[in-house]
Amino acid sequence: MKTLLFAGFKKPFYKSKLFTSSFLLITTCGFAQNTPKDSTKVYELDEVMVKAVRANEKTPVSFSNLSKKELRKRNLGQDIPILLNFMPSVVTTSDAGNGFGYTGIRVRGSDASRVNVTINGIPYNDSESQGTFWVNMPDFVSSVQNVQLQRGVGTSTNGAGAFGASLNLLTDAVSQESSGEISNSFGSFNSRKHTVKFSTGLMNNHFELAGRVSNIHSDGFIERAESDLKSYFLQGTYVKNNTLIKALVFGGTEKTYQSWNGIEDLDKLKNDRTYNTSGEYIDDNGNLKFYDNETDNYKQDHYQLHWNERWSESWNTNFALHYTKGLGYYENYKQGEDVIDYGIEPQIIGGALIEESDLIRRKWLDNDFYGTTFSINYKKDKVDFIMGGGYNRYEGKHFGNVLWTRSVVLP
Repeated sequence: MKTLLFAGFKKPFYKSKLFTSSFLLITTCGFAQNTPKDSTKVYELDEVMVKAVRANEKTPVSFSNLSKKELRKRNLGQDIPILLNFMPSVVTTSDAGNGFGYTGIRVRGSDASRVNVTINGIPYNDSESQGTFWVNMPDFVSSVQNVQLQRGVGTSTNGAGAFGASLNLLTDAVSQESSGEISNSFGSFNSRKHTVKFSTGLMNNHFELAGRVSNIHSDGFIERAESDLKSYFLQGTYVKNNTLIKALVFGGTEKTYQSWNGIEDLDKLKNDRTYNTSGEYIDDNGNLKFYDNETDNYKQDHYQLHWNERWSESWNTNFALHYTKGLGYYENYKQGEDVIDYGIEPQIIGGALIEESDLIRRKWLDNDFYGTTFSINYKKDKVDFIMGGGYNRYEGKHFGNVLWTRSVVLP
């Protein structure tokens, strides 16, 4: 099969570069809390990763915390926004209609592009759209220790603007004991989740290796809104005295049948709420058909390295490096397209000038996001001082190719 590279809708191939930097300075005063016990030292070093982006009872921000136990009760394989749907001021959406595949979140009416999302203090929002695509990290909540949702303007300056809300996630803390887990969930619309987790526990009082793999499938409530999702999570941790170094690799692969068009025909919506217009076309015999591979395909991998250090009872710091790689495409059957828009010259076939054709196209994304964040924390008596910042760079390529045409010959 021949394919033809094209740039997109009358636009040249383009490559985007974005640079962001941030700086945060917070001071609060209040009554001093008791000095933590030694048994909680490792967990507190983990918490240093998110201290610069989290609110507490002294911060003038409305927020809610979710523990691992609470998340576990709700985790049946649906995306994180669906698990937060019960929280105040939160409204969620699902393209497939049952919480699998593409989902969205609004907080106090603000859409996802105004909800700042961080993972261990690292920005997660898409650098171009500022939205969040949870479908790229299926079952990620199985590897999350706790979550904080701040409603309204929040404390995080890492990544996208936090005008509507801030959602920050802390991944699994160091486990003192070795463990293994196999979990399976089954539900309506042929939905199922399979997860395998392990932890070596703290070996020689210094090292831990933990990981997870997950596989999720759902046919969706909407017609053909099928999701096939896979994800993984691996972290290695080194702990010694007041030092914690953590390296993480996690990501996912998704293949979903497109169901984001919605229905414009109100009568159709009234009589058939599951109808999906994606992939529909009229064949040579005048019959309505649906293209089988009208799918979205994407793979995203995240790499994080954190160094947390407690220098004294009052001072601690966090320094992090991160890199995210994304690559994928979505495929469409398009009817009656102007071939010139795809870099194909009109052709004379059978004595007639052919300027339009049905065709199958793929539009690709190839992007890299990397940078660094840091925070310096000081707490003594009634003073709680946090200073932090970050620098990030994004490089994204957009291009496409034509796989097939009905009426013209590919060059």
